[in-house]
Amino acid sequence: MKNTALTATHEALGAKMVPFAGYNMPVQYDGVNIEHETVRKSVGIFDVSHMGEFLIEGPNALALIQKVSSNDATKLTIGKAQYSYLPNDDGGVVDDLLIYKLKEETYLLVVNASNIEKDWNWISSKNDVGAEMRDLSAEYSLLAIQGPKAIEAMQPLTSHDLSAIKFYTFEVGDFAGIENVIISATGYTGSGGFEIYCKNSEAKQIWDKVVEAGAKPIGLAARDTLRLEMGYCLYGNDINDTTSPLEAGLGWVTKFTKTFTNSEALLAEKTEGVKNKLVAFTLDERGIPRHDYDIVDNDGNKIGIVTSGTMSPSLGIGIGLGYVPKDYAVVDGKINIQIRKKAIPATVVKLPFYKG
Repeated sequence: MKNTALTATHEALGAKMVPFAGYNMPVQYDGVNIEHETVRKSVGIFDVSHMGEFLIEGPNALALIQKVSSNDATKLTIGKAQYSYLPNDDGGVVDDLLIYKLKEETYLLVVNASNIEKDWNWISSKNDVGAEMRDLSAEYSLLAIQGPKAIEAMQPLTSHDLSAIKFYTFEVGDFAGIENVIISATGYTGSGGFEIYCKNSEAKQIWDKVVEAGAKPIGLAARDTLRLEMGYCLYGNDINDTTSPLEAGLGWVTKFTKTFTNSEALLAEKTEGVKNKLVAFTLDERGIPRHDYDIVDNDGNKIGIVTSGTMSPSLGIGIGLGYVPKDYAVVDGKINIQIRKKAIPATVVKLPFYKG
């Protein structure tokens, strides 16, 4: 089991630690609902240092990124980030990721913890253009400072105007007494804030100063409920090697203005129309939908499967995502979630669940 630079800190705080993607990670400190509410109303800090970071450099860096990713990285300028995914050759998704343009010919790719080795091998296998690749995952830490009070609470820790760092842009500069960290206006919660990339040796100082400034430690369990209330896909649940990115609603980051891995087949799928769609739903009665529960029609016939589900801490009702035939993917339409022996009625809704 791998540790992050902050594992001892989490243990000292009394966090409940669990294995996650090969790492010993804090799942909760004070309880999921309390931590969830902290991020929605104030400011929290997550240790997400298990995520992977690849540096792609050189004259052919952009060519490689354009080849392996679905979005159009030519739109990136220095200081901007982009959400994208890595299509595989069979119509599925290798991973979803963030792409940062650090300098001309230098890009940072941030990938999911469980896919670091898989992604590295996949991108390497496509690198016939001679782009320089470095895996920095073991050297860098990632802290997510999330919540509506993030700017106000963190401003004293940096000389940069945090309010000027717009969504999906970043600055490289001083933060919490450390120079040359990436301050990125990104996150996985839908409540605003920043993600801080730093060296492992710098993580403890930054964590301590952020907590001192008012951020409460938040575990991975609340991270999951927060992202689900926004309808953000989780790799391994809502998207994977066999799910169609178009059925998953990732058409908005699938740019057919260029050629990329499997783009011809994906374009044909878009032209023909998808068979299924990933939908959001709320339960009409009390219950908690869970990953892999069946979605059934009014006659009890299985029509799909729940990919993510929980009891929404903000809304107090069961919410979830799942794939259904496109005829059922109509907002305000009715489906049923099979919870043990009972089919609980549910309503298809428009994302996000949490409107703020």
